[in-house]
Amino acid sequence: MSDSEDENPDKQLKIVIMGDGASGKTSLAVRYSQENFGKQYKQTVGLDFFLRRIVLPGNIHVALQLWDIGGQTLGGGMLDKYIFGAHGILLVYDITNYQSFDNLEDWYEKIREVCKDQPKLPHIALVANKSDLEHMRTVKQEKHQRFATENGFTSHFVSAKTGDSVNLCFQKISAEILGIKLTKPEVEQQTRVVKADIVQYSNAESVPRATPQQNTRSSLCSVQ
Repeated sequence: MSDSEDENPDKQLKIVIMGDGASGKTSLAVRYSQENFGKQYKQTVGLDFFLRRIVLPGNIHVALQLWDIGGQTLGGGMLDKYIFGAHGILLVYDITNYQSFDNLEDWYEKIREVCKDQPKLPHIALVANKSDLEHMRTVKQEKHQRFATENGFTSHFVSAKTGDSVNLCFQKISAEILGIKLTKPEVEQQTRVVKADIVQYSNAESVPRATPQQNTRSSLCSVQ
């Protein structure tokens, strides 16, 4: 092992992702850990495991162990073992499915039951997924914020499909757990921004045609 590895050993954080089936938990974990999105829904049976290493301000190296819990495990006998030892828990729901939000009360009750003998609960984040489907929203943001505020959760709005705010969500949660304050530039670094020039033409005839020499591709820059 090199001297640099000795000086900066990874801090291990266990992050459990919970919520109803089809709320996008696996898509969220895959988007964050692999920068990918699968279009076909596959039910998680029991537990899936993902890993991503990041560096937080102060050269803090962190290994995030993501425990993706199947939605059907709420009434199962293994859930307490999955939750035990978690540093952070994401309560994920689908903004287009009100029932997935309403059922988070049951998930939260299970967390409190498992952690009742611990000095404090793990860091809990309320994560509204599928923000790209805003036009189909059934859960008002006011209800989201009220639930988060009443229970002391941090609040996040993400889209596993587009990747919007996914990196920022995990970055903030990791920093909160470790007591690291992120600056505004550090937050902005984790935010996907897509910029495009808007050009207005007076009539269709004045629109320039693309030639083989012109570059007509758009580009997306994601800073991680």
